[in-house]
Amino acid sequence: MFSLIGRAAIVRAAQALPAAVVTVCLFSGTMTAQQEPPKQDIPDAPSASRPFPSVPSTGNGQPNQPPAEQAPPDQPTLPANQAPPTSSAPADDPVYAPGVSPVPALKVTTAPPGSVPADRGPGGEELYKIVANVNQVLVPVMVKDDSGRLVNGLLSRDFSVFEDGKKVTLNFFTTDPFALSAAVILDTGMPDVALQKVNQTFSALQGAFSQFDEVSLYTYSTSVTKVTDFAAVGRRLTAALDGLKTVTGSNNGPPVVSGPMGPQGPIINGVPVDAGAPRTINPPKEVHVLNDALVAAAVDLRKRDRARRKVIFIITDGREYGSNASYSDTLKVLLSYGIQVYGVAVEGSAIPGYGQLQKLHVPLTGSRLGYSNILPKYANATGGEIFSGFSRDAIETTYARTLGDARNQYTLGYLTHSTPSSTHREIDVHVARPGLTVTAKEGYYPVGLAR
Repeated sequence: MFSLIGRAAIVRAAQALPAAVVTVCLFSGTMTAQQEPPKQDIPDAPSASRPFPSVPSTGNGQPNQPPAEQAPPDQPTLPANQAPPTSSAPADDPVYAPGVSPVPALKVTTAPPGSVPADRGPGGEELYKIVANVNQVLVPVMVKDDSGRLVNGLLSRDFSVFEDGKKVTLNFFTTDPFALSAAVILDTGMPDVALQKVNQTFSALQGAFSQFDEVSLYTYSTSVTKVTDFAAVGRRLTAALDGLKTVTGSNNGPPVVSGPMGPQGPIINGVPVDAGAPRTINPPKEVHVLNDALVAAAVDLRKRDRARRKVIFIITDGREYGSNASYSDTLKVLLSYGIQVYGVAVEGSAIPGYGQLQKLHVPLTGSRLGYSNILPKYANATGGEIFSGFSRDAIETTYARTLGDARNQYTLGYLTHSTPSSTHREIDVHVARPGLTVTAKEGYYPVGLAR
């Protein structure tokens, strides 16, 4: 009896057990679903380092489309994959993912009128220009021994520089050679015998320049002519010098003061036709505008790079007459722009002792009267030098020597307290070693510093 009752209870419990287990599992699954919300496919925001997210597609490979709105009865229904026509949106507008709004356009505010300067050039490269006065004075100094050779090995402490009698402190010193900006001037008004001698030395003249130099060519007689502009030594300079070989000089004979071509008038059988006419013998003076040639070359040299040494190299017999520029005006231009005068004196100026004239000073109140020894005075005042050449070989030798001295010098520098003006400042350079010859410019004009 007991066994039958217990066995029936066990059977009823076994039948009720699966239902309870299912109920517990369902209840547990319901709680889990309530605790974990379903995942949503949210597109990422646009990024510069990642591509724009593509539009999600359905299982058939076609992009999801929003539900089509019910079209009004009077309008035809378009296919689901065709956008309605519009004239306001361009065809190249970007496509944004659902839920992503376009980035608003930046607000650009223009500058007020007149606050930005207008472009000066075609490309507008030069918008601003800053002007400042530079008070740095550079003094090229040439030091030679008794034999005329350059002295090397001097230091800055060996030099003393005085401006208007007051010693200045050097802030620049170098022995490096400088590239030259050279204006070569040829006197075509010399006697023809001297000019033809010079024409045969042009190849040596061109060979005296280095590949880093730039050269321009001028001629003068009764007027000044610019043959070539500044350029490196090459075919252009060679062609210009070859063209000058055909130029002839002046007749070096005596002036005509009598005879049928004389100034006294016509003569018949040795008797003047007009015996009562006064006889005036006034030989015409030849015009040699040496001053004007120096000024023309100096104006062009003024525009060259400051990193170069600016020199005028002139080949002439030294005569000057008829220039519009006076000696004082010409010297002021040369000193204002730091230009040195070098040259070769030929013909009559190549006499012994002519080079000693460069040690003489001429007052700055010069006149427009003629000069026969003016060239060494320019060289002395500007720190250059003049060599004499009688023969062709002597002229060719002076080319390399002169240009070598111009390139290889001591360069001293100091700051001046002088303001830009037309007042002349005197410079005096001394070397603390006896027996040496010092050559430097005798002064400068502060007006040249403001350029």
